Amino acid sequence: MSHPPTPVPPPALDPAQLALGDMDVEAFRRHGHAVVEQVARYLESVAERPPLARLRPGSLVAALPPHPPAEPEALETILDDVDRLVVPALTHWTHPRFFAYFSSSASGPGILGEWVAAALNSNAMLWRTAPAATELEQVATGWLGELMGLPASWAGHINDTASVSTLVALAAAREAAGLRIGEEGLAGRPELPRLTVYGSTETHSSVAKAVVTLGLGRAGYRAVACDAAFRMDPAALAEAIAEDQALGRRPLAVVATVGTTSTASVDPVAEIARICADAGLWLHIDAAYGGALAVAPEHRHLLRGTEAADSLVVNPHKGLFVPLDCSVLFVRDPARLRRAFSLVPPYLRASAGDAPAAAGASSIGDLMDTGIALGRRFRALKLWMVMRYFGADGLAARIRAQVALAARVAGFVDSRPGWERMAPASMAVVCFRHHPAGCDDEERLDAHNRAILERLDAGGVVFCSSTELRGRFVLRVAVGQLRTGPADVDRLLLELERAASEDPAA
Repeated sequence: MSHPPTPVPPPALDPAQLALGDMDVEAFRRHGHAVVEQVARYLESVAERPPLARLRPGSLVAALPPHPPAEPEALETILDDVDRLVVPALTHWTHPRFFAYFSSSASGPGILGEWVAAALNSNAMLWRTAPAATELEQVATGWLGELMGLPASWAGHINDTASVSTLVALAAAREAAGLRIGEEGLAGRPELPRLTVYGSTETHSSVAKAVVTLGLGRAGYRAVACDAAFRMDPAALAEAIAEDQALGRRPLAVVATVGTTSTASVDPVAEIARICADAGLWLHIDAAYGGALAVAPEHRHLLRGTEAADSLVVNPHKGLFVPLDCSVLFVRDPARLRRAFSLVPPYLRASAGDAPAAAGASSIGDLMDTGIALGRRFRALKLWMVMRYFGADGLAARIRAQVALAARVAGFVDSRPGWERMAPASMAVVCFRHHPAGCDDEERLDAHNRAILERLDAGGVVFCSSTELRGRFVLRVAVGQLRTGPADVDRLLLELERAASEDPAA
């Protein structure tokens, strides 16, 4: 008769190991107050710094030790290095004279929401793992949809950026095509036609990247011509769809934009929606920038026609003063997302006691079923806090102020000799260039305006960016920073005049 083996006692732990753990609460309280003060000082003084980082590539790497410390370091020393080394190496997106790209403006309530979310550390993959995060996401996105005038039946959920929201929407479109790609894939299936997604020549590059990521290849994205105002041409879209159908290809989806990246142009969504309905195509609206303006009722017309879409993305971290990252994807039918992404292993299945999760605690259900990510940060908290702190009227008033400041830039360009607008001013974006009298050579004009931008950036007072429109180099100003005021715009205009006058071509 065999006997069970004699149990081996676990090794004894060193008493010092038993004392290991996190920073104690009193130390956290002390350091937390110091961080609040440090961040407040930064926000108070950011306008005194150059908005664009002024250091050579590799400078921060060279200033830091090549290896991690073996012994603990005092948090005071670490925070001092943040001030001394990290902050000077930043391009300050929260600077009041940041006029480049689309600004991301971190407001006070949004920053505080980010801190609280970090402390709570919820992982909103399932309802059961984060009931509050799951349900607050439903509430916050519902509020946002109402502020924008979206259909009440649409469901929203939060991703990190519009690039991921668009990828998720197009993956749902691919699944909705009924080609069993989710089950069988694309490879080794000669019966599958080539799938095509359509955008315009002004559509954001993330759409083409999503098409590539979904396995449709670069050839699976087709850029449609735009009109004189840089809006997708519906007639050209209809012609492209007909051409592809005649060639045996399968048109899959169209991405229309409300607020293009270069010029903030608005595609004719209603006309595009009719074309999509006739051809049976998924319509996705990229309103990552422009959607936020619809919070001001007088700009609600920007979203006209989007009620016929299948999905729409808006980035509160662009126009609604929520810190990076926060991108909301709205969908007409959340079941389509679940069909595309629901894959539940045994260790994540709801038990009998998880009745709310099993029943679907929100209109979308467990948030892991809405995209590629399993782990999901509690992003809804900062969005909810920002909407509560400013209120609908406060958000709308701030949006109006930014549009008015951009109109101030457009008025300068239109009224001053030697400056010309290169596209209709839209929302809070103005595209223009300096065109000295007697200088009509396009290559010289491009070089002259590049020199202006270099002088602006080197001056350390304002930060602008550029784009190309019909092959021509143009300056681009976007007003979107919460702390920008009339004096900041006036300083921008002064710096533009100075930089233009200092170039010999002028």
